[in-house]
Amino acid sequence: MRARSFCRLGLIVLCCQIIVGCGTLREIANLRNVHFGLDALTGLEIAGVDLAGVRTYEDLTAVDLLKIGASVARNELPLSFTLDVLAENPAENGVQARLVRFDWTLLLDDRETISGVFEDEIVIPSGDSRHFPVHIHLDLIEFFDRNSRDIVNLALSLVGQGGQPQNVHLRATPTISTALGPIRYPEPITVISTTVG
Repeated sequence: MRARSFCRLGLIVLCCQIIVGCGTLREIANLRNVHFGLDALTGLEIAGVDLAGVRTYEDLTAVDLLKIGASVARNELPLSFTLDVLAENPAENGVQARLVRFDWTLLLDDRETISGVFEDEIVIPSGDSRHFPVHIHLDLIEFFDRNSRDIVNLALSLVGQGGQPQNVHLRATPTISTALGPIRYPEPITVISTTVG
């Protein structure tokens, strides 16, 4: 009698595991359909010079040029900005996505530069989207062998009309939390400026 109860309990546990397992596998398969895009680029600065409203090298003031020139003389040209990444979980997924890690590598003008990790948890309900910031700080001179005018023009070319990122890509490997634990995308994805959806 006791053996039969144990068998019945074991069968119930096994059925529950199968149900949870099937749901988890469905969740994992669907989460590969989460879409990522670069929505905006803000806070662009080079050598401490705010490039908001600057369209060409000629728009820089004499003070701006002195700051940039002094930075180049030190053999450095720090660039910083924030990329607004948009993650959309299509309604057909039917499950929420919980992004727990976003490993990224920045490509500027098709050249690989720095890498980093976004580790805040982002919950994306089915049929909804969420924004999250990726903060970028790098030294352009480490990656581009050009004169200061060319490098500044490269920096200015990163922001298109309306703040849309141009010549900017992220090669990223998202990690999604599931009932089985964190699942890392098997292959990196390329995140570009695009209308997500």
